This record gives sequence, structure tokens and C-alpha cells, in this order.
Amino acid sequence: MTNEPYEHPAMPARPELLGTQLFDLTGRVALITGGGRGLGQTFAVALAAAGADVVVSSRTSAEIDAVAAEVRAMGRRAEAITCDVTDEASVEALVTETVARMGHLDILVNNAGMNIRKPILEISLEEWTRVLDTNLKGYFLAGRAAGRVFVGQGHGKVINIGSIFSHTALPSQGPYASSKGAILQLTKVMALEWVKNGVQVNLLSPGYFETEMTSPVYNDPVRKAFIEDRTPYGRWGQPHELAGSLLFLASHASDYVTGQSLLVDGGYNAW
Repeated sequence: MTNEPYEHPAMPARPELLGTQLFDLTGRVALITGGGRGLGQTFAVALAAAGADVVVSSRTSAEIDAVAAEVRAMGRRAEAITCDVTDEASVEALVTETVARMGHLDILVNNAGMNIRKPILEISLEEWTRVLDTNLKGYFLAGRAAGRVFVGQGHGKVINIGSIFSHTALPSQGPYASSKGAILQLTKVMALEWVKNGVQVNLLSPGYFETEMTSPVYNDPVRKAFIEDRTPYGRWGQPHELAGSLLFLASHASDYVTGQSLLVDGGYNAW
């Protein structure tokens, strides 16, 4: 941590000077929840490649330690901090510790999530609560904690990770679709409340991407074929194909964009 005052990099004033500076994250600090694997790992590496220093968080220290080491090997600063996003004290401590170690915070990627795929008549209250606590309560807690920092300093980017199920539904997706639909509305409220403080809040909504969390569907030939038939691209997405959209929402390129959902789904929701 440096004792020198931090000044947020301003957008270049003249359009002809923009170029790649629009997407340059040099000097900024990003916090990624659920950053130990899957899309979270991809997000951490993508932000670091654009110049950001990163803090990765999850409940499992071994996973985030490995991602932090990967980022450091790229020449960026990185910290790994364990956190349970369903616990208020743990989330508040995560944001406080991030600022203490890194000196400031500019970007939050609210990514921690889980899914339990069962029909409504078969899912237990405990299972329902577990999904909603992680996917919705966790986003509220992390967004609120980071939002206090962003509003106080007059700038910040919150990128909530939604889903195609923020916009559509399928059977056996009751708690997951409910949480992701609610996150869309939470994103809009955060955006409206913080816009005059220089904070942009947006939703990045992936379709079906090949990750550990989606492996039960990907490894089921019938369900995998259904998704491929339903997706105009005819295939599943690969995690690196989200990097460009993430950088757009994290950078100056999206400074006049807030309260929106960016679908990256191979055309799934274009039908």
C-alpha cells in the first residue's frame, strides 16, 4: 500500500486521443468475488491484462492463491482474500482489507454464485435459500460495501454477473433464475442511486459457457444438444469470449452506460 494520494485516471478530453486508452485499466484496482475458478479466474486475468491490479476472493484459499500467483506472473499486483459472501461481516472485512492492502478500489466484479438444478416441487427450502443467499444476498452485501467506497470517492464500476436467466427461464432453474432476475433489478436500483456520484453499475449476462459450474449440463448429451440447437451460434461460449465485454464495462469506454444488461449469449435471447 502506498501513502501517496490516489487520483482516479480521467478520460482523455479529445476523442482523437482515445484509442486503446478507453480500455486501459492501468492504476486501477479490481475486486472479483468468486475469483478462484471458472469465469472468475478469467475475469481476474482479463482485468490484469488490461493493466489492473486485482484482489481475488472466494471461500477456498488454495484456488484464489493460485489465481493471484497467475496475476503476479503477469507483472500486476494481486492479493487473495478469503470471504463468505453470504456473511455481512466477512464481506465488509473483504472490502476494508482490499482498500488497506491495495490503497484504493475502483472496480467490483460481483461474480460469486451457485446453482441447484431441480424442479420446483423437488427443491427444499434449504436448497432454495442457499442459492438465493449466495447469488442475491451476496451481491447486495458486496455491492453495498464497495458502493460506499465508490460513492465516497466519486467514481467506481460495479459489474454484476447475471445470466441469460436474468431475462428468460427454463425448467429446473427456479432458484437460479429467480436470483438472476432479481440481480437485474438490483443493478438498476444501484445504478439509479449512485449515478450522480460518478458510479456506473451494469449487468454482464452470459449465456451457456463451458465452466465447472455448467459441467453437469455440458456433460449430459441431451441437454448439451438442446442448448446448442437453441443457440444461434450453434455452440457453447468459451470463458475468454467474455473478456471484451467485461473490459468495456470496467473501463472508460462505458462511462455513460449504467443500469444496463449486456447479454453475451451467442444470440440465445435473440429468438
